[in-house]
Amino acid sequence: MATIDLEAEYNNRARVPEHPQIFAQWERDAEDYRAQAMQERRAELGLAYGSSQRQFIDLFMPKGATKPDAKAPLALFIHGGYWRSLDPSMFSHTARGLNAHGISVAVAGYDLCPEVTIAEIIEQIRHACLFLWLRTHQRIMVYGHSAGGHLAGAMLATPWHTLYPKTPEDLVPAAYSISGVFDLTPLVHVAMAQDLGLDEAEARKVSPLYWPAPKGRLFDAVVGGVESSEFLRQSGEIAKIWGRDGAITRYEALDGKNHFTVLDALSDPQSAMVMRLVELAKAAA
Repeated sequence: MATIDLEAEYNNRARVPEHPQIFAQWERDAEDYRAQAMQERRAELGLAYGSSQRQFIDLFMPKGATKPDAKAPLALFIHGGYWRSLDPSMFSHTARGLNAHGISVAVAGYDLCPEVTIAEIIEQIRHACLFLWLRTHQRIMVYGHSAGGHLAGAMLATPWHTLYPKTPEDLVPAAYSISGVFDLTPLVHVAMAQDLGLDEAEARKVSPLYWPAPKGRLFDAVVGGVESSEFLRQSGEIAKIWGRDGAITRYEALDGKNHFTVLDALSDPQSAMVMRLVELAKAAA
């Protein structure tokens, strides 16, 4: 049996040499969308949900709205970067597709490893969800990319009522993970493990794959079709195991998409990805 080169399997930037150009395009698209939303007075930027500078939310409303509509769905997007890089301001444009369908989108930041642990990041995003609940009293559809896909799954599987008794048990009834990582134990064996503060025990603790399945809740695990075998496995495995244990799951590999181009569809209101997100957001409302 061939040994898997975990370093190569999880090094997405090496697998996509053109990633600097992709990141630069994200930044331009995000800046353009922020400017448009601010001009139309339908954005609230820098809403603090925690004490550190990175614990903030940028909230984008649909055209014609100046605050989230309690009758309309609400979504939260969580960015990737292996819990240790990138900035939420690079992802403002991920709200474009859902905004076009009348759905408000919050884009959340969080502190990065190694200054904090992954367990602490999970808690921060839980507080972001709680902040949105206290502000809007709406359930939330959570979607995210890469590390954000992991965090989206973690939010779906959070036992909300035991953590925050005033919130509904199904505060997050639906989640959509794009190229997520749900079993972090392989990352113990790659170079970034030191930054992430992972050993075997900690990796299992922060792996949604090993948590109780979010029974009755909706979960899509989507991945680029040309991503590494490990990323394909990660999404397929969580969909299979959570589905077996009572969640309503769906797995999809998107033809021709790599770890970064898989996000392209979020800006297109008519894309299949956005239309599926609309379904999930409406089911969560």
